Amino acid sequence: MVSRLSTAAVHAGRRDLAGLGAHVPPIDLSSTYPLPDLTKGGESYDALAGGGPPPAGGSLVYQRLWNPTVARFEAALAELEGTEAAVAFSSGMAAFTASLLATAAEGRRHIVAVRPLYGGSDHLLATGLLGTAVSWAYPEEIDAAVRPDTGLVVVETPANPDLRLLDLAQVRRRAGGVALLVDNTFATPVLQRPAGFGADLVLHSATKFLGGHGDVVAGVVACSDEWARRLRPVRAITGGLLHPLAAYLLHRGLQTLPVRVTAAQDSAGKLAERLAAHPAVTAVHYPGLPECDPLGLVGRQMTGPGAILSFEVDGGSRRAARVAAGCELITHAVSLGGVDTLIQHPASLTHRPVTDDAKPAAGLLRLSVGLEDPEDLWADLRSALDA
Repeated sequence: MVSRLSTAAVHAGRRDLAGLGAHVPPIDLSSTYPLPDLTKGGESYDALAGGGPPPAGGSLVYQRLWNPTVARFEAALAELEGTEAAVAFSSGMAAFTASLLATAAEGRRHIVAVRPLYGGSDHLLATGLLGTAVSWAYPEEIDAAVRPDTGLVVVETPANPDLRLLDLAQVRRRAGGVALLVDNTFATPVLQRPAGFGADLVLHSATKFLGGHGDVVAGVVACSDEWARRLRPVRAITGGLLHPLAAYLLHRGLQTLPVRVTAAQDSAGKLAERLAAHPAVTAVHYPGLPECDPLGLVGRQMTGPGAILSFEVDGGSRRAARVAAGCELITHAVSLGGVDTLIQHPASLTHRPVTDDAKPAAGLLRLSVGLEDPEDLWADLRSALDA
């Protein structure tokens, strides 16, 4: 499976290039496109605004409706996730927002969500800013929380920031006929393909591992053709489109995604074991540790534990702040999934807007492991912990 995915990561969305006489995908930066005539122009607009693909012999009309470079990235990501389609957006939050709006447009404004989620997703649901209502539920309570007007069940696994795992097959059964959205940002399709376990929408903050170099902000939803037709009009109306240059960078990032994820995962496992043995660390959250995977999902649902871990230090937020500030090689910054290692304090930053009863532990730090030598990373962490 891994070798097949690695091959697909290199070639997805590029198989027509030889016929075009090109070796790398072209970048189409056009903001507008010529119209063959008024009739075909109007027909093209109707087709694209309705969420469909460009009609034969028509026009792309306007970048907000369709862009070939963005479409290449979408096709490549859909192939890696094993879905019919994908729809890309200007950020992960724009992608999540579009998913909620597309659901609400069908008259189903109730959402069932399982915490923990990324802090921005949690905040958007909790505020009801989009006119939706949320019921927070434990995994075993999902079926009881579903109502006639429930439009989505929202989960994230591994979860941000404590790396909690959910059995997606069980979540699917409990969701019944309600659409299931799975945030797959931490795992990526290299380690987990939620569509194979019944997910209808597979969400990514593409800013993270998919881009992989900290130089692009984007989001994407892998889904069925039917869902893509529902999401594209929301993107067009709200203007949450992905810029073609960003799409090019994301498409390029997919080529090295399997190599980056597996290399960083190897280092994360070594760091998790050493952190667990350090006297200043009270807990380590990493799916590669047996106590963090009680259901045995690694090897069954996931092919590996991933490159993100979190750990708790004694002394609460003050000690956590000193550890983060004490790192010299590791960058103290939000975000994750890049080639360099990042550390941050979720309760103060990414999960700052989350309600107090759902905030991460005060002493918890999240570590996104990059591609540096693990010995250098451990020397930096140990120095910060010992200080």
